[in-house]
Amino acid sequence: MPTMHRVSGKCLAAALCLALALPGIAAAKKQKPNILFIIMDDVGIDQMRTFGYDQDNQPRLPNIDTIAESGVRFRNAWAMPECSPSRVSVFTGRYPLRTGVMTAFINTDLANSQMSPYETTLPRVLAKAGYTSALIGKYHMAGPYNYPTGNDAPHDAGFDYFYGNLEGAPRPIDTTAGGVADDGTYTCGYVNDARFGACRFADGTCTEIGTPLDLPGPNPGRSCLEQGGILVREQACNDLGGPVPNFTTYNGYYVAPLIIIDENGALDQVATTDPRSRQYLTINQTTAAIDWITKAQAAGTPWMATVSYSAAHLPVQQVPTSIAPQQPPGTGELDCTGVPAERILQNQMTEGLDTEVGRLLTSVGLATQNADGTLNYDPSSSDTMIVVIGDNGTYGLSVKAPFDPTRAKAYAYQTGVWVPMIASGPLVHAKNVGTEKSDMVNLVDLYRLFAEVAGVKLDRVVPSTHTVDAHPMLPYLKKPKQKEIRKTNFTQIGQNIHATGTVLWPCVIESVKTCIQLFPTQTLCEAEAGTWYGPGGVAGDDGIATCCDVNAQAGGDLTIVPNAQWAMRNDDYKIVMLEQPNCTTNELEVAYQFYAINDDAPSPLLDRADANLLTSPYLPPQGLDSTQLKNFNSLSKTLTTMLESQPECPGDGNLDRRVNQLDFDDWATFVGLGSSEYDLNFDSQTDDGDSLLIRANFGQRCAVKRSPD
Repeated sequence: MPTMHRVSGKCLAAALCLALALPGIAAAKKQKPNILFIIMDDVGIDQMRTFGYDQDNQPRLPNIDTIAESGVRFRNAWAMPECSPSRVSVFTGRYPLRTGVMTAFINTDLANSQMSPYETTLPRVLAKAGYTSALIGKYHMAGPYNYPTGNDAPHDAGFDYFYGNLEGAPRPIDTTAGGVADDGTYTCGYVNDARFGACRFADGTCTEIGTPLDLPGPNPGRSCLEQGGILVREQACNDLGGPVPNFTTYNGYYVAPLIIIDENGALDQVATTDPRSRQYLTINQTTAAIDWITKAQAAGTPWMATVSYSAAHLPVQQVPTSIAPQQPPGTGELDCTGVPAERILQNQMTEGLDTEVGRLLTSVGLATQNADGTLNYDPSSSDTMIVVIGDNGTYGLSVKAPFDPTRAKAYAYQTGVWVPMIASGPLVHAKNVGTEKSDMVNLVDLYRLFAEVAGVKLDRVVPSTHTVDAHPMLPYLKKPKQKEIRKTNFTQIGQNIHATGTVLWPCVIESVKTCIQLFPTQTLCEAEAGTWYGPGGVAGDDGIATCCDVNAQAGGDLTIVPNAQWAMRNDDYKIVMLEQPNCTTNELEVAYQFYAINDDAPSPLLDRADANLLTSPYLPPQGLDSTQLKNFNSLSKTLTTMLESQPECPGDGNLDRRVNQLDFDDWATFVGLGSSEYDLNFDSQTDDGDSLLIRANFGQRCAVKRSPD
């Protein structure tokens, strides 16, 4: 039996060893294309000028535009409404209803709602063709909380190298600016009211910045922060006394948690005093990717590098001028809370990401920089496929017109799930270069695309008990007139499984008048620009228990985020099914909506509240003409079939759809480690109570169904 402590090269559990022992695909003599996979966080298609949306001060992204113009733009791509289910879908090829990752997981969610170590992940698929795989940046697919091996989750998933943070977002901004002021003083995390000061560093060194004279120049506090230091205002380096900087505090994008897992499996949890933890995240993540690609790869070994940027997720903060030089006057003085700062700073965060994408490509030899700063990129002469995506729709009021900020990230509506997807590289047919495809694709399809690029046949690698939802995508790149492969598209968001005793209190996002019960703490709520209605918040020591109660207090003006949402579309119509609270009966009810949609630019037909074609939210459908009714019935049937395509399999923890001795063996591996895939009764412990469920269902073989879409 393998043990649960870290041993590089060992399997996490018995079924996993079987998966890794499946017959592989021999690598061809000629090296297969490398894969550079770039993920933008909370960047929906509404932000992208290259897709034809330029009505509302969209960010300028010349480097990503160059990639798009040299490849294929998929302008009809769907993600899941939140980041964790989207990312897990990409790396497993499976929808959330199969993986159990229903929404962005938080520190109270059990391992059952995190990516299982028994999944046949992309790194494992590509390893069959000789690829090495790294993920740099945001992980947010499993760990470190309520997960058996904590920070080792990327290693358990098969990644050869990891450099980044397992959490869903940068930590909240340190409004003490490093301990030099009272909490709440500096909303952007740096001293913004000093003419000069001592910029002190964790290693004890110091630099004086600014001038006592009232002269124009860089903000000393911001300059110090960008260098990894903390400014003590109006102080010289040799001055004694005054506030003592605190170098142990996280600070948004500038001081962030950092985990490194090297190729030997050694884990390094980097301290906040280390310079690597004190560098603006977008720059840090790019540098780490460059280092891995250029220094760590053996000649002739194909690789996949996933560069998973934290930008442009909240919290918003000023971006170093080195990567976003065109910042309007007064940017440094913006308050990093609410509107308009959120819209202005998120633009700059996305533009800074684009600058770093350019540095990444030039540094690894995929492009050169022209004299005017633009990229010279010829994908046909490269050995690397590049794919760029957004992981879900844009958040809240950062949404750009003509899209709908009230139905954005966290919703199954178009603005919440419609994302940019770009592919470029040597496998793109010359006639497809610079083209747009309106064919429906889903982020889950990237699983099959990357396997196709590597020449791996999924049916030889993925166990037949793992239903794969990914459709082929490579034909869209290689064939100029490829017909649409998908007939429908699917997305969903729901509730994760929480640790015993977890209470999710109401959090109101005032900017879009929305109440959500997702966050267990005030800190998480406020990090998402929300108002906390739990204990100690605006409602007092006891708090208010439900969004229904908060909405009643607000006069019914708030939208309550549903408990679960599902959507299915074809080329012209979209059905949305919601499980939402009825604030009169205090029960959950299922409601339906139906829309005509398209992807036209610059003015797409969206699923806005006033565009619902149904006159009643209940079945049978009312208010539809014959064509609409035919489409509703077809989509409703496909959606129902989808939701029935993953029957429960009680007692099975290793995803093989059987309950047998192997489950007892694997259960024993996790006993005493708290939450795990074998916490079958969801009580936050893996113990004898779970073995009773295995025994009660012993011998069961559960149905395996194909994806209906």
